Amino acid sequence: MAIFLTKDSKVIVQGMTGSEGMKHTQRMLASGTQIVGGVNPRKAGTEVEFPGDVTVPVFGSVAEAMAATGADVSVLFVPPPFTKAAVIEAVDAGMPLAVIITEGVPVADTAEFFAYAQSKGTRLIGPNCPGLITPGQSNVGITPASITGPGKIGLVSKSGTLTYQMLFELRDIGFSTAVGIGGDPIVGTTHIDCLEAFENDPETAAIVMIGEIGGDAEERAAAYIKEHVTKPVVGYVAGFEAPEGKTMGHAGAIVSGSAGTAQAKKEALEAAGVKVGKTPSETAQLMREILS
Repeated sequence: MAIFLTKDSKVIVQGMTGSEGMKHTQRMLASGTQIVGGVNPRKAGTEVEFPGDVTVPVFGSVAEAMAATGADVSVLFVPPPFTKAAVIEAVDAGMPLAVIITEGVPVADTAEFFAYAQSKGTRLIGPNCPGLITPGQSNVGITPASITGPGKIGLVSKSGTLTYQMLFELRDIGFSTAVGIGGDPIVGTTHIDCLEAFENDPETAAIVMIGEIGGDAEERAAAYIKEHVTKPVVGYVAGFEAPEGKTMGHAGAIVSGSAGTAQAKKEALEAAGVKVGKTPSETAQLMREILS
């Protein structure tokens, strides 16, 4: 089992013919993802050849691609100024899941297309995220598929690089699905959405949750875990060494007073029964101890 993504998922790539789209489509294909089409109105009707004798058709719109291929996932490698239009196009076509890799999307645009997607029933992951991977089945986004394998841990993370580190640290145990939700102030899928899905997935035995300073997403997730999650959860919060009063890295990492600090998040998670590591490696060790 997996959440959101399986070996049967049929994926189209919006922006496939751009440099990032081409590079990552090749990587996704190499990791077993069923890429059934690309979308570029200016190159509609053409085909792109990839290593391994794979030819992927290019369509003029998401609706055309879905009608021709039965696609049920779209991954977007579209520059920030055009991301809103591309997401709305996917939503209007009835795409069930759209994964937005793009970094630097204006927050006002995200607020607008997220509200629209919710009203139409499309799940968004991202923006500013590495995507999601169900190891051994499908990989949508930019996560390196070779660093981990299938198993029984579910992973939800705000940070791309920490996603990769955790996948690698626990590669011998393996993962059901890993979801990089992105670090922007507004994201389409939250920690809580993933916690709910992992709780309901019979193949996920335990959950790793990675957060970072800023906002109150982790505190809200802690409250949700306390009420609704029966599986063991271990956590890590990036940013314990962040200087006070300074806005850090990710657009979402805005700390006001004690709210949004790593310490406040750690305390909220521990109060909900979550074991929290001081480093990613310590967090991985906590998970090993739980599963052994």
